[in-house]
Amino acid sequence: MKSPLTTLCYVEKDEQYLMLHRISKKNDVNKDKWIGIGGHFEDGESPEECLLREAKEETGLTLTAWKFRGIVTFIANGWPPEYMCLYTADGFTGEMISCTEGTLEWVPKSELMNLNLWEGDKIFLKLMAQDAPFFSLKLMYDGDTLTYASLDGREITPEAWI
Repeated sequence: MKSPLTTLCYVEKDEQYLMLHRISKKNDVNKDKWIGIGGHFEDGESPEECLLREAKEETGLTLTAWKFRGIVTFIANGWPPEYMCLYTADGFTGEMISCTEGTLEWVPKSELMNLNLWEGDKIFLKLMAQDAPFFSLKLMYDGDTLTYASLDGREITPEAWI
């Protein structure tokens, strides 16, 4: 069974984020969505160990500077709960490789909201753009539809989601 703990990282360069267009895996909850890089913890890993391993596996890059931005709790019908450690990284070395899970592309931050994103991702991308302090975000989904969101234990209205 996969760990309910995951990492997600948005690697930054020149006002762009490295985005992963998830088009390659079968039975992928993220099919056709654009997300950051990351994945499930392996047994005994710390959040940072998972972050560094997943970044290397998915991109070929070795992260050298990162920031833990928040924790995101995902609840979705038909899927086990997931607790995601959210990071940004602005230092890395190495050469990018092809990713087996989809296509990697540098996307200007100003164009992110035009991509096929999860509705909840728009909330934390907005928080990161505002350089919000460390946060806890809970997102509940029914299929692709975001049905509930709370920030630091307080419900936020759908109008604040975008």
